[in-house]
Formats: sequence, C-alpha cells, structure tokens
Amino acid sequence: MAGAEGDDSLYPIAVLIDELRNEDVQLRLNSIKKLSTIALALGVERTRTELLPFLTDTIYDEDEVLLALAEQLGSFTVLVGGPEFVHNLLPPLESLATVEETVVRDKAVESLRKISQEHSPVDLEVHFVPLVKRLASGDWFTSRTSACGLFSVCYPRVSSTVKAEIRQHFRTLCSDDTPMVRRAAASKLGEFAKVLELDYVKSDIIPLFTALASDEQDSVRLLAVEAGVSIATLLPQEDLEALVMPTLRQAAEDKSWRVRYMVADKFSELQKAVGPEITKTDLVPAFQNLLKDCEAEVRAAAANKVKVFCENLPEDSRETIIMTHILPCVKELVSDTNQHVKSALASVIMGLSTILGKDNTVEHLLPLFLVQLKDECPEVRLNIISNLDCVNEVIGIRQLSQSLLPAIVELAEDAKWRVRLAIIEYMPLLAGQLGVEFFDEKLNSLCMAWLIDHVFAIREAATCNLMKLVEKFGAEWAQNTIVPKVLGMANDSNYLHRMTTLFCINALSGVCGQEITTKHMLPVVLKMSTDQVANVRFNVARCLQKIGPVLDSSALQAEVKPVLEKLATDQDMDVKYFALEAISVLALA
Repeated sequence: MAGAEGDDSLYPIAVLIDELRNEDVQLRLNSIKKLSTIALALGVERTRTELLPFLTDTIYDEDEVLLALAEQLGSFTVLVGGPEFVHNLLPPLESLATVEETVVRDKAVESLRKISQEHSPVDLEVHFVPLVKRLASGDWFTSRTSACGLFSVCYPRVSSTVKAEIRQHFRTLCSDDTPMVRRAAASKLGEFAKVLELDYVKSDIIPLFTALASDEQDSVRLLAVEAGVSIATLLPQEDLEALVMPTLRQAAEDKSWRVRYMVADKFSELQKAVGPEITKTDLVPAFQNLLKDCEAEVRAAAANKVKVFCENLPEDSRETIIMTHILPCVKELVSDTNQHVKSALASVIMGLSTILGKDNTVEHLLPLFLVQLKDECPEVRLNIISNLDCVNEVIGIRQLSQSLLPAIVELAEDAKWRVRLAIIEYMPLLAGQLGVEFFDEKLNSLCMAWLIDHVFAIREAATCNLMKLVEKFGAEWAQNTIVPKVLGMANDSNYLHRMTTLFCINALSGVCGQEITTKHMLPVVLKMSTDQVANVRFNVARCLQKIGPVLDSSALQAEVKPVLEKLATDQDMDVKYFALEAISVLALA
C-alpha cells in the first residue's frame, strides 16, 4: 500500500517529464504553463530537489516553451518555500538568461529582477551577485547583455566592497567589443545612474555616458541620449553645463538621423531636466536646428514637441523666444514637403494660441491654420479641426468664424466626394465646439444639403451626422430645426431623396423619442407606403420595423399593422419579404 502511495506521489513529475519530452510543442508548452499546479502537488521540498534541477537540465527547447518557463519562474517564490529558499530559482533562470533568443533572455532577466527583491541582503551577496558576475563575464555576448539589466536591482542592497565590484563590471561592459553588449549597457545606464551615489555618478557614470554617446554604432549613441536625460535629472544645476551639455549638444548634431531623432523625441524631458537658463542658451538653438533638420522623421518628432517646449519656456522671455526663434521655423513647416511633418505640427500648433494670446494668434497663427485647413492631406485638416476649441477660447467665436469657417464651407462643397465626407465626419465635433446658435446660423444648411448629395456614401454619412447632432443638441432642437426639413423631402420628385427621408427617420427615431416619432415621423412613413417606386415601399417596411420599438402598442396595432399587412400582399417580391419580416419581428401576426 505504502509503495502504491509512493508511486502516486511521483505521478505528477513523471507525467511532466513525459510531456516535456513529447514531440508536440503545444503539449510541452501546456505542461510548462501548468508548472505551478505541479509544484503545488509536489510540495516545496520536492520542487526544490527534483523539479527545479530537472527544469535546469532540460533547457534546450523551442523558444515559446522557454519563454513560458522564464515567465513562470518569476512567480515561483512561494512554491519553493518562500524568500529564504528563493535562490533555488537562480540556476534555471541563469541558463535562460544566456539563450540565443532575445525575448526569452529578456523575460528571464525580468523574472530575475522580480525575485531579486525577495532575496535578503545576505542572500543577494551569496547567491545573486555571483550570478550577475558570471553572466557579466560570460563567453557569449548573450549572457553579458542579460547582466546589464541586473546591476541596478542588487546595487542598493549590498556592501560597499561589492558595490565597487559591481561598478567595475558595469564599466567593463560599457566598453565591450560586441555592439549588442554596449547597446544593452547604454540602455541601462540611466537606470543604473539612479541607484548610484552622486559622487560615483560624476566619477563613473559621466565618463561612460560620454564614451557611449560617441560610440561608432549609432544604435548605441541613441540609447546614450536617453540615458543622458536621466543623468541630467540627477545632477545639480552647476554641474550640468560642464558634464552633460557638451555631449547632448553633440548628439543634437549627430551625423546619424536616428540619434538626432532620439534627441527630438526626448526634448521635453531634457528641457525639464536642465532648467530655464540652459534651455535659453542651449536648447532653443538646438530645437531650431531640429525643426529645420534635413530628415523628415526628425522634423516630425521635433514638430510634435513644439507646444510642450513653448509651454515650458521661462515665463519672462517665453513670448519673445517663440516669436523670434520658434515661429519662423513653424511657418516653414506648415508647407513642408512631408505630410507626416505637417500632420505632427497640425496636432499641436493650435495649442500655441493659448500661449501667445489673442493678438498674436489673429496676426500670426490664423493664417497658418488656414493654410493647414486647405492642405491636401486629410490628417492635417483633421488635426486642425479637432483642436479648434482651444483657438475659440482665445480669439472668440466671431473672429474664428470670419477667418476659418469660409475654408470649412469651401471644403464641405469640394468637388472630391472624399473631401466632403471628411468634413461631415468632423461636423459633430465642430458643432460641439461652436455651440447651437452659431451652428444653426452657419452650418445647418450645409448639413441638410449633404442629404441630397449625388454620392450615396455622403448621404449615408450625412444621415449618421444628423443623429450625432441631435445627441448633442437635444430632441427639442431636432423638432424645430431638423425634422421639418427631413420630412419635407418625402415629397421630392427624386425617389433617392424620398428614400433618404426614411433613412433619416431610422436614425433619428431613437434619439428623438416616442412623442416626436409618433406625432411627426410616423404619418409620413405610412403615407409613403403607397409610393410608386418599389424600392421606397420596401424601405417603408424596413423603416417601420426599425421605429416599431420606439412606438407605443396602440399606434403599432392601429396604424402600423394595417399598412404592413397591405405591403405583405404587394406584387413586388422584396416589398413582400420585408413586410413579412417586419410583421414577425414586431410580433404583429
């Protein structure tokens, strides 16, 4: 009996071994994902003595299996008996941190970083730091890249002798022969600097930063830029100019556009880190150069930062700097040859109006907005229209209408139907920003004109637009302004316009509510059931099916049912079909 029980307790590990040796990758993957259940069944002791050694020995599998294993081990502390035994998880994770596939290594490093927090300071020095050292001096670049991500998690909790060793290892990796290792070191330089004492930041990190920022590989240099921003936040103001700025100035003019792109992308973080004085002397000229860069990607990244950069300029000289240094560059970008640059600028340029105030906006910015509103790239136009509200706040609705609305109206009547379609889609947004009186006065007639456009996509979008407008302005507005015009189209000689009335009623009945639908819309729909065109009649049946749920039961029985029954005997097959469908859906049979 005892023997049977013994066999039984070996069962989970036997099954796991079988499954992990199975030829089917999916089976192996599933068994790794069930590891925690198996560890629970085995208990902490056997997990440590049998399961983990077995896993450490079998690390030669498909990448997805290894990835799942690296992830599982990160939350295994409880299953090996808690923090005092957590070091048992290091051998399998160490092996995983040296494999060829980057995703697996990264996941193993992530799990190692996680369990490092669960080591006591003594265990860190006895078990974890030796692992980091082994990885850092491994023969393969894979293990050395993994080591780079582990220095910062153990540094704060070890003795000063061990700290010195850790710094030495990091220094060595920063000048490794393999670019991949230097890249990994550069990507962790900022993070490592944050846990170091300030003196060591100056004595150790700054020389490493300077060296990495002038590395022969641009992929290393651009990561050094990112680190430079983190390092700048750690240093006192008086050290910045001498220790960090020369290197960052050089990066902003790097021969590789990727490095300059990174400087542009991190510009607002850099601006916050270096403070107002250096911003005025160094960053303003650098920013101008980035906005005029020969590579479109760099110009787009810099254009994206225009608003934030201007907002964070020192208040006493903000307006002067923008007007004399930044605005001339912005004016050039408005007619850039690259649409990504123009689009990036259009998404932020409106924000300058709040910074520059009414007079400057009217004189300098409005002409630029007008150019962008007429740009051939739809994204540029959308970005301008989406941000009209912040200009409206600064210059007021009247001024806005005199300058920008004619351009919007012109686009709304453009010969290209896709341009008209784009403007329709912005209409609810515009309506919300301009308010109901203004909308009725200037834009309502446009919205109604689209309903009889010769392109179906425009009529369809215009119908949907009406529904969104009613959601914004309310049913009472709809009853006074929209509904009479829509219902008037029911008598139009063109059957396509009569059908548009039905489509509008479909869309509006829900937002207008029962009273308006029953009193005003239903009589028109019922009257159209005798239309000469079969297409109109079958759309009447579909419309009744759609608005049925909004009506009360007496109207359904007394008015809708007889009309649908009549349509169900129509000579046209489609009319018959949709009438019968409406009768069954509305349960009027």
